[in-house]
Formats: sequence, structure tokens, C-alpha cells
Amino acid sequence: MAATSPKADRPPHKGHRADLHADLSASLTVFLIALPLSLGIALATGAPLQAGLVAAAVGGMVAGRLGGTPLLVSGPATGLTVVTAELIQRYGWRTTCAITVLAGCCQLGLAALRTARSALMVSPAIVHGMLAGVGVTIALAQLHIVLGGTPQSSAVANVIGLPGQLAHLQPAALGVSALTLLVLLGWPRLPGRVGLALRKVPAALAAVATATAFAALTGLSLPRVDLPSWRSHALPELPEGPVLGIMAAVLTVTLVGSVESLLSAVATDKLIASQRRTGNRPPRADLDRELRGQGAANVLSGLLGGLPIAGGAVRSVANVKSGAVSRRSVMLHGLWILLAAALLVPVLDLIPLAALAALVMALGVQMVNATHLRTVSRHREISVYVTTIAAVVLGGVLEGVAIGIAVAVALALHRLARTRITVEVQDGVHRVWARGQLTFLAVPRLSRVLNQIPPGGRVVVELDGSFMDHAAYETLQDWQHAHLVHGGSLEVTGRSTARMAGGGHSGDRTHTAHQSHLAHSAPSTHQSHSVHRADQRPHRGTHRGGHQCCRPWTPWMNHCDHRPAAEPMIPGAAAAPDAMDALESAEAAEAAAPPPAPRRRGAGQLASGISAFQRDTAPHVREELARLAREGQRPSQLFLTCADSRLVTSMITASGPGDLFTVRNVGNLVPLPGAESTDDSVAAAIEYAVDVLKVDSITVCGHSGCGAMQALLNSAPGTPMTPLRRWLRHGLPSLERMASRHHAWVRIAGRLPADAVEQLCLTNVVQQLEHLRAHESVARRLAEGTLELHGMYFHVGEAQAYLLSEGEDFFDCRVFDSVGHQAAEHAGQHA
Repeated sequence: MAATSPKADRPPHKGHRADLHADLSASLTVFLIALPLSLGIALATGAPLQAGLVAAAVGGMVAGRLGGTPLLVSGPATGLTVVTAELIQRYGWRTTCAITVLAGCCQLGLAALRTARSALMVSPAIVHGMLAGVGVTIALAQLHIVLGGTPQSSAVANVIGLPGQLAHLQPAALGVSALTLLVLLGWPRLPGRVGLALRKVPAALAAVATATAFAALTGLSLPRVDLPSWRSHALPELPEGPVLGIMAAVLTVTLVGSVESLLSAVATDKLIASQRRTGNRPPRADLDRELRGQGAANVLSGLLGGLPIAGGAVRSVANVKSGAVSRRSVMLHGLWILLAAALLVPVLDLIPLAALAALVMALGVQMVNATHLRTVSRHREISVYVTTIAAVVLGGVLEGVAIGIAVAVALALHRLARTRITVEVQDGVHRVWARGQLTFLAVPRLSRVLNQIPPGGRVVVELDGSFMDHAAYETLQDWQHAHLVHGGSLEVTGRSTARMAGGGHSGDRTHTAHQSHLAHSAPSTHQSHSVHRADQRPHRGTHRGGHQCCRPWTPWMNHCDHRPAAEPMIPGAAAAPDAMDALESAEAAEAAAPPPAPRRRGAGQLASGISAFQRDTAPHVREELARLAREGQRPSQLFLTCADSRLVTSMITASGPGDLFTVRNVGNLVPLPGAESTDDSVAAAIEYAVDVLKVDSITVCGHSGCGAMQALLNSAPGTPMTPLRRWLRHGLPSLERMASRHHAWVRIAGRLPADAVEQLCLTNVVQQLEHLRAHESVARRLAEGTLELHGMYFHVGEAQAYLLSEGEDFFDCRVFDSVGHQAAEHAGQHA
């Protein structure tokens, strides 16, 4: 599907000069952030301060030119600060430069093998834990400089030495550091028009400049930046030390730097997609090319005596939000760093080291991100996150990542092997729940629970797992046959039911897809019709339709056209001795079979569907519908969704009669009250549901491949108005929200939106929830605390539902989380 029309989305071309002006402005902003940051990272590693400037200049000009993410800004690697400091202490600075060169060569090799995307398979909990551990280590080391002392060789030593450092405070260093932190934190919050003008200067530059001016004016005696002559700048030498140690160091710098750069590239891509329309975006990230650019930059930085280089999120976010258009902004920022290193040495020598230490300490604290903590907690990976942090702080980056991977693998194996099997007796029915994956490890427990059920009893088995291996399948099948032979009844439900239904022979009495659909359609009556007995004949509707997925909707057959599976062999026919004879036998049987009846269309098709309902379904739901007719409707939810025929609300919500009060329209739109050409039918339905039916919640449900959203993206100015186009004007705020820099953007947990249409479909759900709040009846109930609003997205191709979470991630994204059994329970508790 074509996501957008470039002509429709591309704004009027401003010309090469306008683009150059935007890149120039953005490059100056990034330069002002990168200059003090580069010096601070160099200070934190113990490297010569010029090394930070070399890395920033090379990262900007080389990685910016050769990399695969045009707006990603590379420079001294924050994630490698601790690693670099350890290497300098162990091998010396010149050998560390050689290790940087070798790591760059490894990155070039990995890029040639096109392995960049494999770096993204590392669990986010491990990556966030690694960065948080590095941040803790940086903060502990720089705290000693803030207090006027010297950092120790490890995080543990820094903690042990902290009481002694507190006993020998240096007031001048502490005062300059406090002033730096005060300006750094308060600068973005300056009020008024003057504050708005001042905020155009980056907070990091303002903090360092203020502290430098204060120290200079008051004449404080403090250690300051000391940039020696470039003539004495140290260059790399051949590595000296144990071979295995050098190899481990190269591996660490390669892996950590590559992962940091590639994750920053993906994050930058997401940020661009959220803030800019399709026609105004640079090309999407090419991760293999990005890794190649990072490798080339590290080779050159090491040869020139610079720090290891990686893409940085802080500088890249500033670049995107400053309006950069192309990679020119990144390259120009590197040029400004180079000029500053050559011409501004006297000015840079005035900066107190305590100010740089305070800046880097704040950066380290920010690396322990509360949003990341909430995310890993929501996905039940807090143990991996905390273990990785502790291991990085206590042992080092490579050791911490290795331990984090080991814990993540152990946790995954535990979840795979962990299966809860319980049995309860309710109203004479034995209900067996199997939660988790049914593997051979669970067979003893499954067999023990099943053997506790008396012969001839009524049993419901719920398989709540996506996988069942052969051993578990055989155990369940054998028990099923034995139970039915003794006159028992059985219903099998859950996500693993399809295999049970499709895996047995024709005599198996298993719960079919058709009957599962009926069970969901009539919750109060499903026991009476879905239980199978050994003496019962198969349901008449069970075998209509040639495919398992078609059985609930066989009168229509609009959704698929499955050919029947292998036909039973003609009685008396001999088995075909080889493949050719088998093919000929199949062709003969096909020729002898009567031609398929033509499909019914129109009224005939409708009548066929109604007939199937009256015959197969009505007898089972009649009692429930009669009760609803007597008592009236009392739905718990207003469900507002699109009119798309692929969206079957009762199916995707497992709801039945009386559960949902449903409103459907093109694009699941909620017109704002008082808007031009407002459609009162939607507002009337909202008022009726909220004030008369007293629903507890309202859900706005969008879906993938929405034609209304695609039409919005493809609309061109000046197109004649039609009823459809007038209606779609209510979706224009969603289009504006997607392009705006002032609204949190939306994505699906774990992946990027597939295209601009999906991005707009997700954004539209969030925008329509805002429109709902503008309705008087909804606003009143929300204020009373008696109404909840939910966002939902259904991916048609994946048959997967997603619920909108309450919070935002690190890049201020609104996130749709996938819904399984456990996720649904969690969402129900915390929505």
C-alpha cells in the first residue's frame, strides 16, 4: 500500500539557501552543546582534554559524512566513559588510542558483513541497565571533583572514599559546581519573554559560561582546563600488554560503541518520524552504513589521538529539534569544534574543572532514566535491569553486559518452562487451567492434575499458551480419549485449541472454532451447547466450510478461499505406489467430483447467513437474548471504532450481546462539539451512552490499513468537496498532531510504525480521545471519576490488539502495548 503521496505531503520548496540556513543554525546549537560536553567526557576518562575535541570534530565530519543516519550527531562516546578510563589506567593513553583504531576496524568488518541489525536483538533492559550503570559510575567519580578532590580508580573505591572527601571539602570547587548545576537545571525553566529568548542558548553552555565568569570575576583559585600545545599531542603506539587483554578491550569498545550508536540511530529516526511530515524528512537510517561510518570515524579518531566515538542521543535530539535538514548540520558542527580547538584555546583554559565535572555528573545522573525503569517494570524485566546496573558498577561494562545477558536468558528459559496448572470445581464442572507453554517439562504436572478428575465428569480445559509440544499434546489427547470413552464431557478452550481441534482424527470430540465463537457470543449459555459427550453426534455446523478459520462465517466466505484438504480415499481403491500415481489418482478424483457450487451474492448470501444463524446459533443464544429483552441493555462500554468490514468487534473483544454499545464510522472519528459540519449522530450516541446508559468506559479503536487515514494523507488542496471529504475534515487535527513538534508522538511497543499510514492511525486514536474530553457529558463524568477513556489499535494482518499505555517513553512517545492474557489483566487493573 502506498503510504503517502509525496506531492501532498511535501511543503513548498524553500530552496537550497533556506535549507543551508536551517543546517547552519542547527549546527551552531549542537556545537554549543558538544563543546563543553566533549571536554567533560575527556575529563571523566582521564584522557588529554584535546582528545575530546578531536573525537567531536572527527565524529561530526567523518561519521556525519559517511554514516547512514543523516541527523545523528557523533562524538565522544558517553557509554564508553568508564571503559576508556579503565583502559587508560591499565595500558596508558597511547595504547588506548591504538585500541580505538582496532575497534574501528572491527566495526568496518561488521558493517561489511551486514550485521548491524543483530545489535538490536539485545534486550532493552540490558542496554538501559548498562547505560544506567555507566551513569552511576560517572556520577560517583565526578562527585569527588565537584567536592574538590580526585576520583578513585573504581566505583567501589569512590564510594569508600566519599566520607573522607566530605571531611575535606573545597568550598570554592563546591560553590562553582553548585552554581553550574543550578543554572543547568533552572535554565530551561526561565519564565517570560526574556526567558524565552535566553533559552535559545543551550543550558549546558550557559551553565559552564556562568560558572567560568563567576570564577574569573571572584578570582577563585581552582584547577582549570589546561590545553597543552597541539605540538605535544599524544598519538597512538603499537599496543603493549597481554594479547587476550587487548583483544577483550577491542571487543568491549566495538560492541558497546556499536550498540550505543545503532540505538541512537533508531531513536533519532523515531524522533524525526514523529515531528516531520513525510516530504520533509531525510532518508531513513541505514544501520549498516551507519556502522561503517562509525568504524571509519573511530579509526581516524584513534590515529589522531582522540577518544572512542559513538552516536549520541542528547546531541542528536538537539540537532533534530533545531530544524536540521541534512547531514550538513552534523558536518558543520564538527568544523566549528575544529575551529574552536585551534582558535579558542585561551578562552577554554578559563573553564574550571569543577564546572565540567558538575556538567558530566548531571549527565551521568540523567542516564539513570525513570521512564526506562517504568518500561522494564511493565515488561517484568526489572531483575535484568537491576542486575546489569550492579554488575557494571561493581565489575565493569563488559562483565556487566555479559551477566545481564545471562540473567535475561535464564529469565526467558524460566518463563518458557514455567507452567501453572490448576483445577477447580464450579457447579459440578471441573475447570483445568494451564497457563504458560505446555512442554515436556510440564507433562508430569499436567498428567497428575488430569488424573485427579473422576471418570464421567464434566470438564473444561483452558489452554492459555501459544505453544504446545508433542509430548504435552499426546498426554492431553490420550487422557481426552479415555475420558470420553467413560462417558465424560469435555470442552477445550484457549489459544492452543486450534491444534487440538485440527490435530485429531474425525472421531475426536474436541472444541471447534465454530463452537468457540458461539461460546464467546453467549457467555451465559456456553456450557449447554459446547460440551461434547461420547454419545453425541457432531454439530451440524462443525464441518461446513473447508477450513478451520472459516467455520464461524461459512455462509459468507468473503474473507478467504481455502481449498479443501486431502480428500478421503475412494473406498476400494488401492494405495498409489509412488508420487506420480498419487498425483494421477488425485487428478482423477478431482475430475470425478462435482463442480463447486457458485457463490451466492447479495440477498442470497445474506439469506444464507441468516439461515445458518437460525439453525446453528439462535437455539443457543435465544435464552440470553430473551433475558436482555426483558431487562433492557446495560452495556459497560461505549466502543467507538471504524466501519471497516475487517473489524469484527465482538470477535476481537470476545464480547457478546449486551456487552458493548458500539458506534462505527469512517475513520473512528469524534467530531469536536461546535465544529464546522458537525455530525450530531456521534455526539448523540456519546451523550446517550454516558448519560442514559451510564457506561463505565469509552474505547476508541483504530486499525491498520485504515482507508480514511490514507485518504487524509493523500488529500491535496483544492480537491472538490464530497460528503466523504467533508467528513474526513474531522480527522485533520490528527494529521496536524502527527506533524506537530508540541505533541507526544505515538508508536507500538517494540517496533517502529510500518509507514506513515500506520503512524497516522495510531496518532488518530490519541487525538480522538482528546476530542472526547471536549464533550460536556464526558468531561463531567471524568471530573467525577466515574468514567475511563481507553485507546486501542487492532493490527488486522497480525490479528493483534494493542492498548494505549498511560505513560510516555524516553523520547516522549505514547506507546501502544500488545495485549495477551496477562497484559489484558494488567491493563484492566491500571487503565
